[in-house]
Amino acid sequence: MDSNKELIEALNQIEKEKDISKDILLEAIENSLLAACKNQYGKSDNIKVTINRDTGAFAVYAEKEIVEEVEDPVLQISPEEAAQKFPKKKYAVGDIVNIEVTPKNFGRIAAQKAKQVVVQKIREEERKVLYNQYFEKERDIVTGIVQRYVGENVSINLGKVDAVLTKNEQIAGEHFRPTERIKLYVVEVKDTTKGPKITVSRTHPELVKRLFEAEVTEVRDGVVEIRSISREAGARTKMAVSSNDPNVDPVGACVGINGARVNAIVDELRGEKIDIINWSDDPAILIQNALSPAKVVSVNVDEEEKTARVVVPGYQLSLAIGREGQNARLAARLTGYKIDIKSDGNDDGYYDEAYQDSYYQDGYAGDGEGSYQEDGDDEEGFEEWDEEKEYREEGYEGEDDRDM
Repeated sequence: MDSNKELIEALNQIEKEKDISKDILLEAIENSLLAACKNQYGKSDNIKVTINRDTGAFAVYAEKEIVEEVEDPVLQISPEEAAQKFPKKKYAVGDIVNIEVTPKNFGRIAAQKAKQVVVQKIREEERKVLYNQYFEKERDIVTGIVQRYVGENVSINLGKVDAVLTKNEQIAGEHFRPTERIKLYVVEVKDTTKGPKITVSRTHPELVKRLFEAEVTEVRDGVVEIRSISREAGARTKMAVSSNDPNVDPVGACVGINGARVNAIVDELRGEKIDIINWSDDPAILIQNALSPAKVVSVNVDEEEKTARVVVPGYQLSLAIGREGQNARLAARLTGYKIDIKSDGNDDGYYDEAYQDSYYQDGYAGDGEGSYQEDGDDEEGFEEWDEEKEYREEGYEGEDDRDM
């Protein structure tokens, strides 16, 4: 029996530093040594290898059954031979005894195998630990450090592993500097032979949701719930929130004092505008809120067809549709309804073809009969444009009547 206390000391150190169980490593070494024994013993079904967990001593045993007549000496042993090998013990026919068959050079073989197994197992366990660590962060946000651009992709260091922020997951126009810290949404974590492969995103709508969970205590605690979210990354996000506590204003909680909370998220997203509205189980009210900051005259909802006809004042039509149809698109995604916006007809104004084309091409309008015209009082229209400009510069908005 060979002793190898150095091995046990090394495994104890590995367990401490690498967080890899010593028992897992010893079991892997035993299995490797057992496979090596097949070359010498031919049959290994009755062969087992043990390592003393305290001293590191290796031993090879052959399990043999005590029988009256020995037909296979590899698997069987006579009562007389058993008594000779174990004079202090009493065995009966049918018992199983362990006969030590450790080769003379087994210590050297064991040491080589142990080294190979430990190195391989350390790599496997480190990869497994890393995978589990980052798998727990799937569908959550992480902070990464920008390393360098690889073509149009960005290499991001997440601590113990690197990830690649692909062009498709980058916000258009966003540029990063090396060593810059950025927030990323972990879309997926895959286990590969080279370690965990992590897919990250800056454009995913859930990134905004997770940022609010991190910034707003009420959202994190479940008092305020984010019911729906739609996003055009880099431009604007609309988010519908509700409160499980009648004493907590969900929009106010997300905006924060003087807009401190929402502004922190706007800064992280490099100026992306964020609209926060009150959720309603009534689709008509929800659609009205979703079209904020535009005022709405009426909403006619078809819940079966998931369509809605919205009437707005003439001077509010362009605001309701938004630049290149953005406000209407986001409202449609937020509510899940196909929205057709029409003027109330009490206006005589200009016709903005760019709004109409973009709006219809994206499939969020109704039958196309709506007139995108604005012929109101020039002075009134100018005041509304100033209101829209102020809203866009502010970067966030609550309900129609909320001034934040």
